[in-house]
Amino acid sequence: MRKLGFVVVFFVLFFSCKEKKEHQEMPKEGMWVVELQVMDHQQLPFNLSLNKEANSTYSADVYNGDEVIHTNEISIVGDTISIKFPVFEGYLKGTFDETTIKGDFIQESLDRVVPFTATYGKTNRFELKSDAETSVSGIWETIFSPNTEEAYIGKGIFVQNNNSVHGTFRTTTGDYRYLEGVLDGDSLKLSAFDGAHAFLFNAKVSDSSLNGTFYSGNHFKEPFTAIRNEVFELPDEDSLTYLKEGYTKFDFSFPDENGNIVSLSDEKFNNKAVVVQIMGTWCPNCLDETKFLVDFIENNKDLELEVVALSFEYAKTEEDAFKAINRLIARVGVTYPVLLAQYGTADKEEAQKKLPMLSHVLSYPTTLFIDKQGVVCKIKTGFNGPATGEKFTEFKKEFKTLVTNLSNE
Repeated sequence: MRKLGFVVVFFVLFFSCKEKKEHQEMPKEGMWVVELQVMDHQQLPFNLSLNKEANSTYSADVYNGDEVIHTNEISIVGDTISIKFPVFEGYLKGTFDETTIKGDFIQESLDRVVPFTATYGKTNRFELKSDAETSVSGIWETIFSPNTEEAYIGKGIFVQNNNSVHGTFRTTTGDYRYLEGVLDGDSLKLSAFDGAHAFLFNAKVSDSSLNGTFYSGNHFKEPFTAIRNEVFELPDEDSLTYLKEGYTKFDFSFPDENGNIVSLSDEKFNNKAVVVQIMGTWCPNCLDETKFLVDFIENNKDLELEVVALSFEYAKTEEDAFKAINRLIARVGVTYPVLLAQYGTADKEEAQKKLPMLSHVLSYPTTLFIDKQGVVCKIKTGFNGPATGEKFTEFKKEFKTLVTNLSNE
């Protein structure tokens, strides 16, 4: 009888657990607000929608201003959900019920973990307490880390509609992507999240000035100040990096995924105009440039032009670095060679050692334009992507004119 009783209890427990599992609460479809816990007890919010597909799997969309990042790389095991983003290695992983997810934003190669909480049904990125006291629309001359050796300049470009604000900060080495937020009374709050970087800008607005703090994840922060200046412009990004004295040409020798060493002196590049992209798969500005290059090549097949990318990766092993490169190639449809220049670090000083003919590697991306004779005609530092609006439109026109002329020489 004792054995029979044990069997009965076992089956009762088994089937009750099975029934509970079959009726497990799943995350609700619709809009969520995700809040990352950054430094100084600040919350970095962004909007994410979860969508249930026909096959009962999930997809998600992340919203930053005019940008929508779509992913279908979502897995659910038990009460744990993982959301991986296109191209970048970062992912959200947490435990859930119908209306809450708690976990971490993880970037393994950088050993970074940022806690987060996601709440279903919230639509406001930032909670508003009062009407905007002024407007921040326009151009702002900005200094990050003022009065320090690390100081650098930026250009704030914002559009405000009532309390809502969107725009970006441009710097000499790129832009801070699609920022979205509010002006709450005299407090400016802007954020962006793309699966690689998590940015938060908080500032007090007083008359024609901004005084605030920029947070990047939970590992970095710096102060910034800004003043209104509608005619302010950054230095020409085409003059920041150049060939060192004594070098007349640029060259490299790095492996592709098959172990083949590729050099600029290879026959493939002979008598061709060449664009060399110094980049990393972890870099959002590099992703913007890569998408642009892929689109340009597709629509200008008649040009005698070759493009090659030199990738500097944080991944800790060569295998993981090529996994990241191949993920980029597959996701974006890259048709040009992406070579592994370095793994284990993307430190610019280390990159400089791999490319000793350059005066500086100041930014990812850095892009070289080389004519059919192998002469470097221009080196462009950074990339002003779609979030910069008119600057991006201007760049596209300049790029086409330049490479068309180099190709037709």
